[in-house]
Amino acid sequence: MGVMIEGRYHVNDPAPQTDAAGTFQRSRSTLRDWVEPAGQFAPEPGRYHLYVAWNCPWAHRTLIGRAMLGLEDAISVSYARPTRNDQGWVYDHDPCLGVNALHEVYALQPTPYTGRVTVPVLWDIQTRQIVSNESADILRMLLTAFDQDRRYCPEALLPEIDRWNAEIYAQVNNGVYRAGFARTQQAYDGAVVDVFAALDRLEAQLEQNATLTGYTLTEADFRLFPTLARFDVAYNTAFKCNLRRLQDYPQLWDYARAFYAIPGISETVDFDTYKRGYFSRSDLRNPLGIVPAGPVVDWSGPTKRQFQRLSL
Repeated sequence: MGVMIEGRYHVNDPAPQTDAAGTFQRSRSTLRDWVEPAGQFAPEPGRYHLYVAWNCPWAHRTLIGRAMLGLEDAISVSYARPTRNDQGWVYDHDPCLGVNALHEVYALQPTPYTGRVTVPVLWDIQTRQIVSNESADILRMLLTAFDQDRRYCPEALLPEIDRWNAEIYAQVNNGVYRAGFARTQQAYDGAVVDVFAALDRLEAQLEQNATLTGYTLTEADFRLFPTLARFDVAYNTAFKCNLRRLQDYPQLWDYARAFYAIPGISETVDFDTYKRGYFSRSDLRNPLGIVPAGPVVDWSGPTKRQFQRLSL
């Protein structure tokens, strides 16, 4: 992954992504301004643009929030190619700035940016700067600033939402990466145990509840789904998270398919792109870059749960 140093792009990132024990360490997002009604960045339709990549689960969160609120016409999007090259995330068509690579967007920051060039990016068309490159913040902004009723992020459920978010991030969203990017057996063993222990707890929660917080879809569900969507087609094999498949969890599988069936959500999913992205050439994980033909996973069919979208 490329890196920006003082506003200039460098193909090779000198910073290691694993610690001395071989454990994957995710870099922190540093561009974290906020969209709010009374602030510098007001939630105005047509003012913001998202830079995403189909196979990035962090970007997927923001696409889910956009779809669930029906903000497709209010917030435009540029989709990167399935895999990065030496220029990082690249774009065949960017309707906002006409850039060819994401690092060109980062280079426009008023204060020269130093850090990794990651998606998602929330760009302010009006002031011509990045508002945020932190997916959790972008999703929370969509669900609060753009929906002042906070239907997917109600104040009363916020402590429970934040508790689930913390567990899901550490052991599921980032847990699969800790397994897939581990450089030692010990690091992998610890990570994969965490992933499936968390999935077991989620399965138990969903045995008694339609959603993570009871019966209402919330931000926590939006943050879990991207990992579930990629699990059987990518993480199970590419990241060696193969103790069980998502399909082996009756409640999680029903929950994931019910979420996928919400109008607008299937349009945020691209299983073929996930395979091409996660099985792209990697000296450590897939040196030949061969993309497997399977698995064939059927996400259609009836589910016990039925979820609805509450558009603005």
